[in-house]
Amino acid sequence: MAKNKEKLFDMFPPISNEEWMAKINVDLKGADFQKKLVWRTNEGFNVQPFYRREDIKGLPALDTLPGEFPYLRGTRDNNDWLVRQATMGQTAEEMNAHARHNIERGVESIGIKLSKDFNLADFDKLFDGIDLKKIEVNITCCPRCAVKVAEALVAYVKKVGAADEFRGCIEYNPFKHLLKHGKDADKDIKAEALNLYNAVKEIKNLRCFIVDSAMLNNAGAYITQELGYALAWGAEWMNILTDAGLTPTEAACRIKFNMGISSNYFMELAKFRAGRMLWAEIVKAYNPDCNCACKMFVHAVTSRFNQTLYDAHVNLLRSMTESMSAALAGVNSIETLPFDMTYQYPDEFSERIARNQQFLLRDESHLNKVVDPAGGSYYIETLTASIAKVAWELFNAVEEKGGFYAELKNGAVQKSVNESGSKRHTDVARRKESLLGTNQFPNINEKALDKIKIEECTCGCGCGEEGACSVEGLRFDRAASQFEALRLATERSAHRPKVFMLTIGNLAMRLARAQFSGNFFGCAGYEIIDNIGFNTVKEGVDAAIEKGADVVVLCSSDDEYAQYAPEAFKELNGRALFVVAGAPACMDELKAQGIENFIHVRVNVLETLTGFNAKLLK
Repeated sequence: MAKNKEKLFDMFPPISNEEWMAKINVDLKGADFQKKLVWRTNEGFNVQPFYRREDIKGLPALDTLPGEFPYLRGTRDNNDWLVRQATMGQTAEEMNAHARHNIERGVESIGIKLSKDFNLADFDKLFDGIDLKKIEVNITCCPRCAVKVAEALVAYVKKVGAADEFRGCIEYNPFKHLLKHGKDADKDIKAEALNLYNAVKEIKNLRCFIVDSAMLNNAGAYITQELGYALAWGAEWMNILTDAGLTPTEAACRIKFNMGISSNYFMELAKFRAGRMLWAEIVKAYNPDCNCACKMFVHAVTSRFNQTLYDAHVNLLRSMTESMSAALAGVNSIETLPFDMTYQYPDEFSERIARNQQFLLRDESHLNKVVDPAGGSYYIETLTASIAKVAWELFNAVEEKGGFYAELKNGAVQKSVNESGSKRHTDVARRKESLLGTNQFPNINEKALDKIKIEECTCGCGCGEEGACSVEGLRFDRAASQFEALRLATERSAHRPKVFMLTIGNLAMRLARAQFSGNFFGCAGYEIIDNIGFNTVKEGVDAAIEKGADVVVLCSSDDEYAQYAPEAFKELNGRALFVVAGAPACMDELKAQGIENFIHVRVNVLETLTGFNAKLLK
């Protein structure tokens, strides 16, 4: 007997977009839809609260499959990304031991940073016991050493019989010091690039021309900004290499993108999809021999910009969602940075956790079993198109001004990214951008001064000392750095300020404002003394003085501040700094009576706390 197959959706009438909007406007009760529900992003476009099938109608490449040009849905028919981890050590033997340790624990791709003093004859020691037919090798070195490193690596790979199977990259980045230091070394990039290509051309899967837009990410660039400049950087390589005599296919197949991943989960996922599509169109314009040359080869690394010193285990949450964005987007490899790298060289525990984050995504969540799971999602497809549009506009603007290298030399790229970084620091200072444990909900009793074992990471190769400093370099201050400096100053002080919550009046408001104020002053590492409430202002002030309070915060309702604030201010009589929690309608009248300090959601938290530090720290 045949089963009755009901089509469930036939039971519901179709609802038009206009009907949805009419219902939403009724529920908003006269509030402005655009102000209440539309997300005004920093990426150059707005995000709607809902999307429907008609929103993706006409978007490009939606009818393609993974592995098909223009590779919106992926460059291959699987999602088996490589798990990458950095190799630490001062000598070839130490790096070999560390690399083998990581490989034995599941790592498939290793990153190796060679100093300019590394003895290239030590490749035997460096790769001893490592199967170069199975393990991807990525080498970072001083740009001036790249050709010699390439020659030595190729000779070794051929010697061990791994030429056909070898996969890896020598990350040649002659633009690095212009980006970091505003200094342009005197070199012929075209000639050097050609020599490098000739050194590696016998090894098919050895890439060497790097687009390191992760640098922009770590300086605070927005997503569309990173992608737009990355595309321009890639096009610069295509121009340099084809001008040097390489075919478009030879050039494109040696370019690799190192891209950062921020915690903006869905947008980062969409960024990689948009990037593949746009890069395919760029390479196609050079008329390569085949579409396969148009594939974007991407390594993704979690962000340093949003990592924090305090409450450092929250870094695990950030890097987990970042790794997930990249994994679902179909990148070639991912490096999840250890959670403790802001204050020490990663140890065995933090490295193990970093590896396991990807193993959880791949082997337990099975994200490698589905290619482009976001394909067809109204929201993500629209995000992809929106990001592509803004990034493409930036790419064209850079091209019209002479290309990526020209914009680096005149400092336009660095200036633009630094402006974005400054804007994000301001947003963190005002808590428009949240860093859990740093500018929101801090662990007020945590100490970090004693755990700091290293300074912030620098290039380390010494090349930044060359050339004249003609433009500004990128600023790599993490988003949390200013709050951390504030809190470290408190730790170094001989006196830890005490903040006393004088809670009185309306129960709900005094509790809410005490919690807000505790989180506010906790961001500076002050001792917070909370209370359940006082019957009179005098009782609260007396208790504050008894506790040795440096700051007394009046927590009540707006209606009651007109009475309580002048009374508390007078009773305190300068024995501690007086603060009102909120921005009541009577604020001007209170200021006229000498009350100066008000904290609320619209103040600059960092600026306010810096002022308190100046008054309170000894």
